[in-house]
Amino acid sequence: MDKNNFKKEIGSACPVTYCMGMIGGKWKPIILYLISKGANRFGILQRGIEGISKQMLTKQLREMEQDGILDRKIFAEIPPRVEYSVTNKGKSLYPIIDSMRLWGEKNRPEGLF
Repeated sequence: MDKNNFKKEIGSACPVTYCMGMIGGKWKPIILYLISKGANRFGILQRGIEGISKQMLTKQLREMEQDGILDRKIFAEIPPRVEYSVTNKGKSLYPIIDSMRLWGEKNRPEGLF
């Protein structure tokens, strides 16, 4: 089942499932957190997320843009410049992301990070 069918069939039945469809997975919460902190360019995001490939970052950014969480602005420059920003819908996820950050700070092992 692809993501769109998942959202239509399963995601609408459970609000937690719907939320996980929007920001679930390994990368989306990190991407949203970094953009909220000012990392709004592709290269900055890729350097800030250890282990993510260009293809995966592109895929995740496109999904988040399609879901209305991110906006993408293309500047008519040479070379072209693209910047990402968080939409109002995306900003409504900040309390969730902040709770995840606080939990991670409280529960990560000593010496990690």
